[in-house]
Amino acid sequence: MLDALAAEVGAAADLAVLLIAGLDFPDEEAAYRAEAERSDWATDIVVGNDTYAVLRAGTERGWGIAVTCGSGMNCVGVGPDGRQVRFPSLGAVSGDVMDGAGAVGVAAASAAARSADGRGPKTELELLVPAHFGLATPVELARAVEAGGVPWRRLGELSPLVFDAAASDVVAAEIVDRQAAEVVAFVRAAVTRLELIDEEVEVILGGSVLQSGNRRMLDAIEVGLREVGAELSMKVAQSRPIVGAVLTGLDRLGAGPDAYLRSREELDRATESIGDVTGDAAAVPELP
Repeated sequence: MLDALAAEVGAAADLAVLLIAGLDFPDEEAAYRAEAERSDWATDIVVGNDTYAVLRAGTERGWGIAVTCGSGMNCVGVGPDGRQVRFPSLGAVSGDVMDGAGAVGVAAASAAARSADGRGPKTELELLVPAHFGLATPVELARAVEAGGVPWRRLGELSPLVFDAAASDVVAAEIVDRQAAEVVAFVRAAVTRLELIDEEVEVILGGSVLQSGNRRMLDAIEVGLREVGAELSMKVAQSRPIVGAVLTGLDRLGAGPDAYLRSREELDRATESIGDVTGDAAAVPELP
């Protein structure tokens, strides 16, 4: 995909900013940068995780905490002195318990099945979850997932359904609360490791799950952050991560104030109809 875009340019660009989901370790970034340089996409190439784009899109301070929660979930912390804190984001094996829309969907499907067979409490999800896929029961959905008729990744589509049901359904509300608690856990770990727990720190939330506007989840996160540190302030990013990537490029080029304002306004308009553009990549885009 990126190689095709580079081909459209027709010659090496002056600068390429590649802030991509799935690049979770410095050695992965270095390897990707090396391949990008060999592909001659640009004379100057910046490579990093998409959480940096969320942070840059949400604050002008140059530091803070960013949590992105779309199909997946991750967090980055940057201190005012430049120190950084990152997380592996490799799923349950690296400690992730509620890591985005996919986890919300799996939790909903599990709750629906347990409601149907009596292992768990009754929930509206018992009907809502299979119906989303045109099926009648949780067992039908389970068999469809197991057989590959419904790919696992499609369970992430259930996230909005769960958020809506949470207004009247205790089980759905508990799933939303667990997702909120995981956001708070990331922030707590980041500010503790950066020794900023008593400082005024902006916490930027990005990705389709956190930018969905669900008040129950956002209120729970806000309450949780106040318990972590009285000076933490939560801010839901109003721009897509691609805006953060562009602003990072303008930082690199030493652009003037008008360029920042124009770029943000134009990109915000252009991306209004686009769905989640962060955390959607299960793997890093392939290089040629």
